[in-house]
Amino acid sequence: MLVGVCSVKGSPGVTTATLAMAARWPVGDPLVIEADPAGGDLAARHRLASSPGLVSLAAAARRASNTELLNEHSQRLPGGLRVVPGPVAAEQARAALGVLTTRGARTVHAGAGPADAAVLVDVGRLDSSSPALPLVRGAEALVVMARPRADELSHVATLLGEIPTWTKTPGLVLIGEGYGRAEVERELRVPVMGTLPHDSSGAALLCGEPQGRPLEKSALGRAAARLARDLVAHIQPAAPSKGSQAAAAVTTQVPSSGNGVVPR
Repeated sequence: MLVGVCSVKGSPGVTTATLAMAARWPVGDPLVIEADPAGGDLAARHRLASSPGLVSLAAAARRASNTELLNEHSQRLPGGLRVVPGPVAAEQARAALGVLTTRGARTVHAGAGPADAAVLVDVGRLDSSSPALPLVRGAEALVVMARPRADELSHVATLLGEIPTWTKTPGLVLIGEGYGRAEVERELRVPVMGTLPHDSSGAALLCGEPQGRPLEKSALGRAAARLARDLVAHIQPAAPSKGSQAAAAVTTQVPSSGNGVVPR
């Protein structure tokens, strides 16, 4: 199962949200790939070694393509979550993505292929020109994170017609406070897959801080668990999680123009 996670505008906390979902994933041993062309944060936040990671994965994928490469080029965070950290420098990140997307995209998709596998790819801000787009094109789901504010939602609206061409299950997730879920759905004319709270205490450990509320006991952790269950239930409807609701796709009722789609 391959799941892309992105934003369209601003920095709503895509990396933290991706880690939260992966840490609360209901099945298997998920892996997070930090593929943000602007550079990664995981290595600095969690004091990880520069290698293995995205750069070494890209180099290895030039020579071979197998399902074990993702494991071989991953590291474990203190809580046990597997991650492929991206380089801090944007130039190095874009270079690695250039190699990985042209010669190693099959490796990423192959690693997500087994029935019990889950690979979540954090691609940062995403548009049609992003060097990370080939990694998530054709993914089982693409989760678009946005704060429920007019500026960010207006940028989401501009891509509503394009995002469904990249994946069969695109979905909008709102992070933090702002316009209500019902208002966003009414004005954008698309369903909202889920919401995540702004929860500094719950996010602290995911951001590498020594003190914080355990994720499973935090508001962020509970919301991330619901979102992860809904994604799995929607992608694998034959074996839905108990009590979960199918994730809503952004493909429904795409507006024909950008007029009037931003909440006022």
